[in-house]
Amino acid sequence: MRILLVEDNVALADSLTLTLKRAGYAVDWRTDGRDALILGEQEPYDLAIVDLGLPGMDGLEVVRRWRNAGQATPVLMLTARSRWTERVAGLQAGADDYLTKPFHNEELLLRIQALLRRAHGREPSATLNVGGLALDEATQQVSGAGLASTGLSATEFKLLRYMMLNAGQVLSKARLAEHLYDYEDERDSNVIEVQINHLRSKLGRAAIETRRGQGYVLVGLAP
Repeated sequence: MRILLVEDNVALADSLTLTLKRAGYAVDWRTDGRDALILGEQEPYDLAIVDLGLPGMDGLEVVRRWRNAGQATPVLMLTARSRWTERVAGLQAGADDYLTKPFHNEELLLRIQALLRRAHGREPSATLNVGGLALDEATQQVSGAGLASTGLSATEFKLLRYMMLNAGQVLSKARLAEHLYDYEDERDSNVIEVQINHLRSKLGRAAIETRRGQGYVLVGLAP
């Protein structure tokens, strides 16, 4: 899952980027609202974290323009201000959730998790359950009927989480790469194929189908 972080406090942004990457997210960071506006329109982000007070263009205007352009990317807005009127203004501009600074990273991650699951029609819960698979995002382990709890590498975890949130859909290598790597990363489709094979070795080959010339479909474990 790929996140756009828009925050002009460098120390906070560095800390958040590290936290998000440890949680298996690809992160692009921008400090200026004008840059964020353009990047958010050009790149296929799964979620944006936007500070309210930004140079160039404030967070409210960035989100408002995204929504006016038809962008449905979930937005979590950050602010150092605690007045309820400003929270309402953020929600009216199109933000999906609001978090007041200072906050605990654990709360941030849970709010992100809930927003992503709602955006994909999944219920927020301790584990992501799809097709007989249960993915624990905290421990980055997967289990299921006949499948003991199994640890995943960082890339396997990112890939499986995205496929579970989009279960039943045909996912091309290009689409998977767009959502697993950040803006600066080199996107090698051969790596996707290798990681798919790694997942099949842990879940069983039937869990992920290949649609020749199209991509992959997560079907899950046989009942």
